[in-house]
Amino acid sequence: MPNDSERAPNGTRVIALVGPAGAGKTSLAEALLFAAGTIDRQGGPGATVGDASPEARSRGGSTEVNLLRFDYLGQSFGVVDAPGSVGFAADGARAVAVADLAIVVVDPDPARAALAAPALRMLDEQGIPHFLFVNRIDQARGRIRDLLTALQSMSVSPLIARQIPIRENDRVTGFVDLALERAFHYEPGKPSRRIEIPEEVAAREAEARGHMLEQLADHDDALLEQLLLDETPEPATIFADLARETGDNLGVSVLFGSATSGWGIRRLLKALRHETPSPDQTGRRLDVVAPSLFAFKVSHGGAIGRLVFARALGRDIGEGAELNASSGGRARLGALFQVQGDKPTKTSQVRLGDLVAIAKVDGIRAGDWLSTGPLPPPLALDPPLRNCALAIEPADRKDDVRLSTALARLIEEDSALTLEQDDHEMRLRGVNDEHLKTVLARLMRRYGVEVKSRAPHIPYRESIRRHVTQRGRHKKQSGGHGQFGDVVIEIAPVARGEGFRFTEEISGGAVPKQWIPAVEQGVREALAKGPMGFPVVDVAVTLLDGSYHSVDSSELAFRMAGRIAMGEALGQAAAHLLEPVHRLVIVTPSSATSKVSSAVASRRGQMLGLAPRDGWTGWDRIEALMPANELDGLEAELRSLSHGLATYEAAFDHLAELNGPLAEKVIKERVTETA
Repeated sequence: MPNDSERAPNGTRVIALVGPAGAGKTSLAEALLFAAGTIDRQGGPGATVGDASPEARSRGGSTEVNLLRFDYLGQSFGVVDAPGSVGFAADGARAVAVADLAIVVVDPDPARAALAAPALRMLDEQGIPHFLFVNRIDQARGRIRDLLTALQSMSVSPLIARQIPIRENDRVTGFVDLALERAFHYEPGKPSRRIEIPEEVAAREAEARGHMLEQLADHDDALLEQLLLDETPEPATIFADLARETGDNLGVSVLFGSATSGWGIRRLLKALRHETPSPDQTGRRLDVVAPSLFAFKVSHGGAIGRLVFARALGRDIGEGAELNASSGGRARLGALFQVQGDKPTKTSQVRLGDLVAIAKVDGIRAGDWLSTGPLPPPLALDPPLRNCALAIEPADRKDDVRLSTALARLIEEDSALTLEQDDHEMRLRGVNDEHLKTVLARLMRRYGVEVKSRAPHIPYRESIRRHVTQRGRHKKQSGGHGQFGDVVIEIAPVARGEGFRFTEEISGGAVPKQWIPAVEQGVREALAKGPMGFPVVDVAVTLLDGSYHSVDSSELAFRMAGRIAMGEALGQAAAHLLEPVHRLVIVTPSSATSKVSSAVASRRGQMLGLAPRDGWTGWDRIEALMPANELDGLEAELRSLSHGLATYEAAFDHLAELNGPLAEKVIKERVTETA
C-alpha cells in the first residue's frame, strides 16, 4: 500500500454505508470512528454514534440517515450511515447519490447474499463507486468463495477479492492481503499482528492473487505485459490500478473483517484513504461545473429549527453566500453547522466535500441544487414505492391545525411519505406498515399529536343490469310560488369503464331547455349513493319526457325531480356491487417465487405472467391482478416470504363484479358505517 504520507488531501471524502438491514452498517461506522481516534470507546453506553431516536431504539435499527465525520492520517471523511430497511431507505437515497464511495456491508453467509442485491444494483445503475465489506467474518462458516460467487451474480461490476481468510479450527483468525502479499493475525482489541503466510494457505494465496492481477490487467496494458512476461508488479502499480478501477467503476474491491471486534478496520481505513475518489471526481460524475451544494435532506425540530443538510462540491462556500437554486430564484445561506450524529457544531465555511447543515434557508427542498453558476442536472432517483396507507384523524378534534402543521413538516422531511385527502377521509401513505407506524410514533413524540388510525375505505362502486323507465315529480305548495318539476327518464347499463352518459330526447318543449341541465345535476346527485350505499357508475340516462308549470317550475324543482326519478329507478335496476382490482408487478428472488405465487392465489389474485427479471440473475418478475381489498398486509407477507426482498407496485386496473358472501359483508359494513 502507498506510503501513508503520500497523496495530499483534496477536500472531505464522503463514504456511504449501505446494504441490508442488520448487516452491521452502524457498527462499522462506530468501528471506523474508534479506529480513527474520534471516539474513545466502541460499544456500550455513550459510545454509540448511530441513529439515537426512540423509534430506532424500539425497532432495533436505523430509521433515519445518520451523518458522521472523522479524520484519518490527515484526510477528512464524512460518513452517511443509510438505513437498510426498505421502509426507511428513501431517507438516505439522495445522500448516497452524492457520496464519493459506498461500502456495501454484507453478512458472510452465502445464503444471505441475495439481501445485498438491491444495494448493488442501485450503485451500478447510478454509477457510484463502491467497495464490498464482508462483516462478522469471525462468524463465517461457509467459504468466502461461495459468497463472492453468489454476490457476483448480482453485481454488474466484477468483484475483486483483495484478501483471503486464514482459518484455525474452521474459524477465521486472520487474512492475507493479496496486494501486499502479507499475512495478518487478528488481535482482540488491538491492531492485527503481521505473521508469515502459513504454508497451507500459500497455494490458495498464489491462485487468488493471480486472479486479482488478471482482473486489474483487463484495464492496464502495462500490467498485462508484465504478467505475460512473468514479472512481479510493484505494489504501487497494483494499488494505483485498484484506485483507478474503483474510481472509474470498473471493479468492486472486496475486503472483510468484524466491526464489533475491530478486525480489518484499519486495513479498510487505509484503502479508503488511498482509493476513495475525490470530491472533484464526484463533481464530474454529477456534472457539477461551479461551486455547488446538493440538498439531500430537510429536518425540523431541535433548538436550531429547520435545517437543510447538503454536500458541497466544486469549491469551499462561506456563510451568507448567495446561490442560484434549482427550485427557482436565489438563496442566501444562513448559519452553517458541521454534524456529528445529532450534535451540530457551528462553522463559518463549508469546505469542499463537506456534509453540512444549513439554517435559515427558506424555500430549499430536498433534491435541490444550489450553485454559484450553472445548476447541475437533477439527480435521477427512483421514487419510493408507497404500498401502505392509513386513514387518520386527530384523537382530539382540537388538534386539527396542529396535526396539519406536523404532517406538513414530516412530509417535507420524508420523501416516501404523502398525504391524500377527499371528502371521506385523510390518508397517510408510505412504504410499508413499519414505516407508517414509525411516522405515527414520531408524530406523537415530536409534536404531541395523537391520532386514530384504521385501514382506508375501499372505493367500492355499484352499477345496474336492467333498463328502467321512471317518472320523478317534485311538487311543493306553500305561501307564494310553489315548486313543480316533472321528468321521465330511462336508465340503462353501459360497458364497464364507460362511466356516466346523459342525453335528452325532449320534444314539444315538455321540459324547457334552460332546465335540462338542472335535471342532469339532480341525476348526478342521485348517483353519489346507490341502493347499496356506494357511488353508481357505468350508467346511461336519457331524459324522455316531462311537464312544467309556468309559475311554479324552477331550476331547483327540476333538479329535485331528476334526483327523485334517478333514485327510484336505481332501486329497480338490479344494482350490483363492483370492487376495484389492481394490476401488480412483483419482483422477487427466484427462491421465493413459488411462495409468492401461492400468496397471490390465496388473496384472490389472478396470475398474468411470470418471467425472469431483466438484468437480475436469480430474480423473477410476476404480473397479477388482485382486488384492492386483498392488498392490505400484502407487503408484509411478501417480505416474510423473501427475507425482506420482494417488492411490488400496484395501480388501479378495472372494476369487477363482486357477489356472494363477500359482497354481503361489504354491504353490511357500509350500512353499519352510515347508520
